[in-house]
Amino acid sequence: MLQTKASETVQEGSIFGQITNMDHEQLVICHDAATGLKALIGIHNTTLGPALGGTRMWPYASEAEAITDVLRLSRGMTFKNSLAGLNLGGGKAVIIGDPSLKSEAFLRRFGRFVESLGGRYVTAEDVNMNTADMEHISMETRHVTGLPQIKGGAGDPSPVTAYGVYVGMKAAAKKAFGSDNLARKRIVVQGVGQVGKYLIEYLVKENAEVLVTDIFEDKLKKVARETGTLAVDPEVIYDLDMDIYAPCALGATVNDDTIDRLKCAVIAGGANNQLKDEEKHGRILLEKGIVYAPDFLINAGGVINVGAEYLGDYQQETVFKQTEKIYDTCLGILDKSEKEQIPAQQAAIQVAKERIAAIGRVKLPF
Repeated sequence: MLQTKASETVQEGSIFGQITNMDHEQLVICHDAATGLKALIGIHNTTLGPALGGTRMWPYASEAEAITDVLRLSRGMTFKNSLAGLNLGGGKAVIIGDPSLKSEAFLRRFGRFVESLGGRYVTAEDVNMNTADMEHISMETRHVTGLPQIKGGAGDPSPVTAYGVYVGMKAAAKKAFGSDNLARKRIVVQGVGQVGKYLIEYLVKENAEVLVTDIFEDKLKKVARETGTLAVDPEVIYDLDMDIYAPCALGATVNDDTIDRLKCAVIAGGANNQLKDEEKHGRILLEKGIVYAPDFLINAGGVINVGAEYLGDYQQETVFKQTEKIYDTCLGILDKSEKEQIPAQQAAIQVAKERIAAIGRVKLPF
């Protein structure tokens, strides 16, 4: 049992137990029988401002899995937005189901749920969602960003996300190898979606030796052919000799099964929640001497991009300059991790929480 601030107890592992453990403000359950919509919106913290975070659509094996995902993702957005220096809180949404279910009515109904929150949550695209989907959602709510350029938005944020991962990877390489030069470094990129594809392009330009993998074979072969990289089977990547492992698909790929198989000096990628157990696996990485660039720190380029759009101050050059600051922030976090002998994930969370607490003392609540 867990003790709450109101001196009540909640069951460990229950929904309220999970919310208590991760200190969420709100979990919204969205259901519409007519369209088949089943969605969850997690609002973690709004101290810095409205909770901004994307919506992903995925055929979760269970509702419990979807709840865990939305809570972890929304919490990560709080830390991501804080470390990026944004005046935005942390939130996330997940839609349960296969992407083939999407239709204009389906997406507009979801937009009405977002609108009902009165601006506490601002959505954008994430896995299996795109700018066209945001356009449909925007027909029912003002609280959406990542719109197509033709509609006055900033367009696809993936190139900016990939750039942040790239500069964060270079910072981690600086820490691990003494130089941020990635030429001739053997890098395995897991996941060749939009972010992975743009990251590969940056790495190839720097003459890294890039190996790529994805569970979708056709997509994998196409990207490998277009970028001149080597495609490898998804099942064998954890056993390959490599300098850098870059997870850019779904999370929890650093887990009990993989962590002892990984032969790398650096982990730096675009996927969210890469550590299945952030405390346990973060500590193991520290003990093994593997430099880990916290995912919510280095994949913040996308939210910097859509945040600027939502706040009405979008200039692409400025967005890339702000994203470039991830390099110095990452180095600072890795230095803190080394000095205090704490996992990099823990060091990053501490810094993020310190900013939230400091701002919370001087501003009115959202």
